[in-house]
Amino acid sequence: MPGAPYFGHLLKASNLPDDRLTLSVNALLVRAGKRVILIDSGLGPAVHGALMASLDEAGVAPGAVTDVLITHSHFDHVGGLAGMDGTLAFPKAVIHMSTAEWAWMKSQPDAAAAVKIIDGHVQTFTPGAPVAPGVTSVALNGHTPGHVGYEITSGNRSLLDIGDMAHSWVISLKEPGWTVQFDQDKATAAATRKATFARLANSHELVFSPHFPYPGVGRVVADGDAYAWVPGLP
Repeated sequence: MPGAPYFGHLLKASNLPDDRLTLSVNALLVRAGKRVILIDSGLGPAVHGALMASLDEAGVAPGAVTDVLITHSHFDHVGGLAGMDGTLAFPKAVIHMSTAEWAWMKSQPDAAAAVKIIDGHVQTFTPGAPVAPGVTSVALNGHTPGHVGYEITSGNRSLLDIGDMAHSWVISLKEPGWTVQFDQDKATAAATRKATFARLANSHELVFSPHFPYPGVGRVVADGDAYAWVPGLP
């Protein structure tokens, strides 16, 4: 992998500071009939996560959320499952997580407090299974043992929430073979990213990425031998 000068060059070419990488932390809200579905829960109030304020702006009370779909169990995706008082942030919601991810989360000592809070409220699935009306889980292997994305369909339109398959809207697309510290299986993560970006660039499907700049929605397009991010709706 090329060193820091090349890394900085990629950022500078996109009009970003060349000495740091800034990532957003976004969650996705989906309405499907009477179901109010939240995909991932952000950092949580203990570290000043803004999810509850954002839901309030959207007119959604925590008790109205019926389902929380988790891409994976890293803290910036499950931290918001608990409130400041250590109780369930979404008391009426079923928490959906892949079977492999829930098993892995329960094995992690630093996740013990969160596991205790949500245990009994988790419903597991095998990737590829539908998990809510119009929402199907998609295996996006490599980042964690049970990492998934979610494909949301409405009529003839679809959007893929890619979770942490990618982190930087610049680096991840320009160098999809590069991995990050938190990728558990780096070779698989890189292969998944390359294959998924190739498919998305061909299909022009809408994408949601939790760590791309707010609101994290756009499309992946081919850019020579790599890819580029085109933010926004069509």
